[in-house]
Amino acid sequence: MEYILELINVKYVILYLLGINLIGFLAMGIDKLKAKKGWWRIPEGTLMTLCLLGGGIGTIVGMYTFRHKTKKMKFTIGMPTILIVEILAVIYIIIKYVIM
Repeated sequence: MEYILELINVKYVILYLLGINLIGFLAMGIDKLKAKKGWWRIPEGTLMTLCLLGGGIGTIVGMYTFRHKTKKMKFTIGMPTILIVEILAVIYIIIKYVIM
């Protein structure tokens, strides 16, 4: 596991997280715009996948900024739950493999 952690450069992880969160935020805004215009929509599964891939903060901020999907329990409960689990997983990995 140490070898894998050595391969992961913190700079690239931060850039990835910034990028995926920006994409998640923009996806929520674009989907809201499409909903208003009656256009083809971004599938809910895609929005959830962006959250699962590390874009939880961006998708949640986008959800409330654009007031989009805020009445759907799948999003109001699901996305924060995914984000919390991901944060706990990162804390666990840091404690188990980096600090120890």
